[in-house]
Amino acid sequence: MGLQITRKKDNRVISAFTHKLADIPGGVTVAVKDLTQTILNEGTPIGPDSVGLYHVVKVAILTAAATASATSYTVKKGHNFKVGDIIMLKKGGKAYTIATIATNATDSTSDDITVGTTLGATAAIGDCIYQAAAESATNVSAFKYAPKALIGESYDVEALNNHLVNAWTIGQVKEANIPAIGAEVKAVLTGISFI
Repeated sequence: MGLQITRKKDNRVISAFTHKLADIPGGVTVAVKDLTQTILNEGTPIGPDSVGLYHVVKVAILTAAATASATSYTVKKGHNFKVGDIIMLKKGGKAYTIATIATNATDSTSDDITVGTTLGATAAIGDCIYQAAAESATNVSAFKYAPKALIGESYDVEALNNHLVNAWTIGQVKEANIPAIGAEVKAVLTGISFI
């Protein structure tokens, strides 16, 4: 066999965490059925269900403002929302089920998430929508899964298997390098410093 030279290109990996101080011992298992993306990104917030299986806390960042009567919310692509998920603009607000998700007609990097009934509040560019536990017309919505930790590194999503991940409850993270997280999630993750 002759000499063989191969050329490879390494991609620079930019870590989101600058300090990791405390994790959940042994890691946690994240449900794959919630995911729509091919990568489970470092810094994604997760929370447990009643039996200890963890789920992504779904968040999407608005790329266009919404009025108090809007039923369509334009968000940056890369979220894990699906038709049938329930969304809210904040805890303790109104929450309704997603009827459709479609690529925005003028911005291919954004999706239009449409609900049947308005969430009843104005929202600015940079605000977020969150997954809610149940529909609410009386301003009592809550997270479907309460945020508990951030995923410590990125993982390729396998369609059939749940994922064992390391999950950090105390640390420092560069917010620009993680998926959308929003003020509502930050308020719960008191052990994480966002810079």
